[in-house]
Amino acid sequence: MADLLLGKPVGDAICAETSALVEKLTTEGVQPTLAIVRVGERPDDISYERSACRRAESLGIGVRPFTLPQDASQDDILAAIATINEDDSIHGCLLFRPLPKGIDEAAVCSALSPAKDVDGITAGSLAGVFMDTGIGFPPCTAQACVEILDHYGVATEGASVAVVGRSLVIGKPVAMLLLSRNATVTLCHSRSRNLPALCQEADIVVYATGRPRAYSLEHFAEGQTILDVGINVDDEGNLCGDVDFDAAEPLVAAITPVPRGVGSVTTAVLMRHVAQAAASLGR
Repeated sequence: MADLLLGKPVGDAICAETSALVEKLTTEGVQPTLAIVRVGERPDDISYERSACRRAESLGIGVRPFTLPQDASQDDILAAIATINEDDSIHGCLLFRPLPKGIDEAAVCSALSPAKDVDGITAGSLAGVFMDTGIGFPPCTAQACVEILDHYGVATEGASVAVVGRSLVIGKPVAMLLLSRNATVTLCHSRSRNLPALCQEADIVVYATGRPRAYSLEHFAEGQTILDVGINVDDEGNLCGDVDFDAAEPLVAAITPVPRGVGSVTTAVLMRHVAQAAASLGR
């Protein structure tokens, strides 16, 4: 039976640090504030937005929602980003992606001020991750994976890691973050040959493809640590991960559940980034 790598203890530890910083900033007349830009009504976006708002409120961080309809034009979205850039009372921005078809997502991301990029979506922030310079903020979910491993004492130095998924939101940046910690990383994807074997050979596997319960018994091995980043909604309306939890849990050494896993740490990381951005902007 696997150890459950619950997100709450990790998030609580991060939030304790963030709360102290927010309190300090508040006494200096600065209220850290996050803008949330959501286009459409995707259930996973709405779920994350609600959890982010609850977390922000508990920490004294302000939230400014920018909710646009599914058929919003690119100009509409860029106008929202421009408002955020120009508003000195906003210190960070969370932009839900993917954006609807027909929107140039790269152009929207590039329009955001790097100083307010608290989720690693601009080229400058991603360059900091890939070049290991410490400049900017890494994507929150990728950083959350590292925070979980650290909190539970899972060694990454010299470990074999398979990352399944190659998006710029999770797959590629988490691979770079783990590589910077001296892990040996294999970045896998839908066209990887013998994917089950690649997963079985790894000490740590990060699943981040957004495919509900797509990875079953043939992908797992005894003694592994599994980080399931997927947040999906099944046919019955229940949240589930990318991993078939019932198949993995009796075999592997440790696993993050969905829900109650990576997602709760992601929001804690986001809030820490907002507070740090407010401290840096100093207004």
